[in-house]
Amino acid sequence: MAKAGGKRSITPSRSPSSAETRAALVTGAVAALREEGFAGASAREIARRAGCHQSLIFYHFGSVAKLHLAALDAVSAARHARYQAMVDESENLGDLVRAARAVFDEDLDQGHVTVLVEMIAAAQFTPELRPEVAARIRPWRAFAADSVREALAGSPAARLLPPEEVAHAVVALYLGLEMLANLEGDRDPALALFDRAGKVASLLDIFTRGRKT
Repeated sequence: MAKAGGKRSITPSRSPSSAETRAALVTGAVAALREEGFAGASAREIARRAGCHQSLIFYHFGSVAKLHLAALDAVSAARHARYQAMVDESENLGDLVRAARAVFDEDLDQGHVTVLVEMIAAAQFTPELRPEVAARIRPWRAFAADSVREALAGSPAARLLPPEEVAHAVVALYLGLEMLANLEGDRDPALALFDRAGKVASLLDIFTRGRKT
């Protein structure tokens, strides 16, 4: 028993239950953003999904907006690991495009990119979110640029396609395709575009191998 008059700690608890609550709130925020959209991802909705009182959002994160950003960070970390594995397993540009098609399918099925799309849309009318969301997109452009640079190494297209510009286009196109596929409920046009890009990539790979032999 604490002594009468003793100082009470004001440091937030770092117990396993506290960590579990934070994780549950992030998971709840991801699910709410994916299924209800930004407008529906309220403190009450997230807390309901996490199975806790909504006051804990403010205790652990300070605001709902910061929890939304933590949810975006969690999704980005998970998808970065998946995309990096995709790049590591690809031996040429054709492999990379085919793997990107498969990952695009995954993202649509599981709603990963939906979280980012919702946060980008929210940033348009929430000024304080704009720099935060923009900062979280920049690493994806850098990742895409590195992937393009490696895939085009030795290809005649390397001189014509600056990796940073291609990366910007790839990220914008990927997000746009995701938004249209969700809006129209039809992913076939996007998948057809990936298939056509795969054919072009295969031709570039053949040309590149011919130059190396």
